[in-house]
Amino acid sequence: MKQLIVNADDFGLHESINHGIIEGYTKGCITSTSLMAGGPAFEHAAGLAAKHPQLGIGVHLTLVGGLPVSEPHCISSLVDGNGMFCGSYASLFRKIGTSGICLRDVQCELTAQVEKVLAAGINVTHLDSHQHMHVVPGIFDVVLRIAKKYHIPAMRIPAEPLLFLGGFKPTAGRIIGRTGLSVLANLAHFRARRAGIVVPDHFYGMVAGGSMDESLLLNIIDNLPEGVSEVMVHPGFDDTKLNAAFSWGYHWQQELSALTSGQVAKLLEYRGIRLVSFAQLITK
Repeated sequence: MKQLIVNADDFGLHESINHGIIEGYTKGCITSTSLMAGGPAFEHAAGLAAKHPQLGIGVHLTLVGGLPVSEPHCISSLVDGNGMFCGSYASLFRKIGTSGICLRDVQCELTAQVEKVLAAGINVTHLDSHQHMHVVPGIFDVVLRIAKKYHIPAMRIPAEPLLFLGGFKPTAGRIIGRTGLSVLANLAHFRARRAGIVVPDHFYGMVAGGSMDESLLLNIIDNLPEGVSEVMVHPGFDDTKLNAAFSWGYHWQQELSALTSGQVAKLLEYRGIRLVSFAQLITK
């Protein structure tokens, strides 16, 4: 049997992203999303979540980009002089490599993020992370402990097949980054399952992160392997507004169009692919 989780990242980051995710859920193939506890539009996202209780919602653990949930003085190794996280995973890796990160600070901050989401009345279905930092050795141990402590039974494992492009033409830098993270994710996959955490069998969406289009999504669906797959997406409304707020060069509206495409819906039905969320994997 082929089952597919379509998970939209960055819920809570911006109201235009929040609205795009809900549009993709109500009118498209999104089944799940990941909420950023420290996102500027967190309260807006939590309000939308309350109106759509069947939408699976995980915690998008964040250690790079933006503001923490904890007071900066409590997690000093994770923030700069302005109380902000590192701007990218590369800068976080540099800090880790020079022993500049205290894992107690990681535990404190990620725990605070999970507790904030739970306090909003949300039934957390899974854990994943911004820029996939949860699979980094050391950080992954912290995330496993948090999953166990708060009885969060599932997790993303972003191990995209190393030879998969699906027609997308990524930069060399993106290929290198995807390769490194996929290797770490494959190592995390075994440990997560050994710890009793539910994880999908396959993952797609990293190499084309922020640039998913209808053609690529159709290609993924048409060649979906047996088992449970997760596709990561980043939908939103108003590219002009979002590109003014974020420098990532994402194509939010393009992704939303793909997710609400009639062709995508028809192919899912034709291939007999069952759309599920992480919650359905846990209770099946």
